[in-house]
Amino acid sequence: MLLRLLPCLLFGVSNTLAIIAPKVFIFTMFDLEANAWFGIPEFNTPIAPVMASYVFLTTGQAEINAAATISALVYSRTFNLTSTYFLVAGIAGINPKVTTIGSVTFARYAVQVALQYEIDAREIPAQFPTGYFPQGSTAPGQMPGSWDGTEVFEVNENLRQLAAGYAKTATLNDTAAAQAARANYSTGAFLKGASAPSIVLCDTATSDVYWSGNLLGEAFENTTTIFTNGSATYCTTQQEDSATLGVLMRATMFHLVDFSRIIIMRSASDFDRPYPGQNGVANLLGDAPGINPSLLNLHLAGVKVIQGIVNEWDNKYAHGVQADNYIGDVFGSLGGEPDFGPGSIFKGAA
Repeated sequence: MLLRLLPCLLFGVSNTLAIIAPKVFIFTMFDLEANAWFGIPEFNTPIAPVMASYVFLTTGQAEINAAATISALVYSRTFNLTSTYFLVAGIAGINPKVTTIGSVTFARYAVQVALQYEIDAREIPAQFPTGYFPQGSTAPGQMPGSWDGTEVFEVNENLRQLAAGYAKTATLNDTAAAQAARANYSTGAFLKGASAPSIVLCDTATSDVYWSGNLLGEAFENTTTIFTNGSATYCTTQQEDSATLGVLMRATMFHLVDFSRIIIMRSASDFDRPYPGQNGVANLLGDAPGINPSLLNLHLAGVKVIQGIVNEWDNKYAHGVQADNYIGDVFGSLGGEPDFGPGSIFKGAA
């Protein structure tokens, strides 16, 4: 998919050897997400690639593809990305305790929930609620005894609020099939899963494993809480964002990009766990009525974000949006003191 998009991205550049300095770079992960942006009236102009206000890229699915593709981008001499805003725009699984299919979410934290020990659930001790537990620990529910640094990334909260504000001006799409699917979640802790689509501030979990089920959902919800000291709200599930953020953080250390200019936007396409009376296999392999509204809402909300940045570039965005919160990884690699994990290994220095 990346190769299919590259001729479009570089249109109008190869003959002039110009360096592109986009205002917004949109990251999609696979073809359905990418296709949601093609042919829409807001971007249907032949001069868009030359103007370079916004550029699209599709990484390929899962963490390795995302890391490899974003690495190729940031170290390319085709682009100057030092002032570019990055909009991660993908679909995701959703926790029905927080919101529902069709909603569009904006994350402050990305948590690499599968970076743990694992024992097959059929072989776990009786006192273990799950086979997952943090590295360097001896049981689920404990803090990690050792950290790799990518377990948690935190992005600019002020920018997240601005992006969500733009997105809230969009009229989200819905379908009768999605409404019927939501109705199954109208009891107990899942009441928000039966609500109408909306713009939601909540956080995202990264794993190459595409899971389904109450036990795994609860396990990774607990992991999110532990890794972030209770700061994050486990909401969306996806396969790329921690890898993307890891590359962008390293590129920031080399002054190639600005980590404070990242927006993580995920629309909800399917529930991460079954409704009462359904099993995990049926939830995973059954009909997915949330796909179509999630793809449409991805661009309906995303267009508002992009237009907001481009239209207010000179007076608000050209020089960046100051982050008042910590931004970066577990280790404090960009400076400052993380509000999660063991604390900065650099003692707050950049």
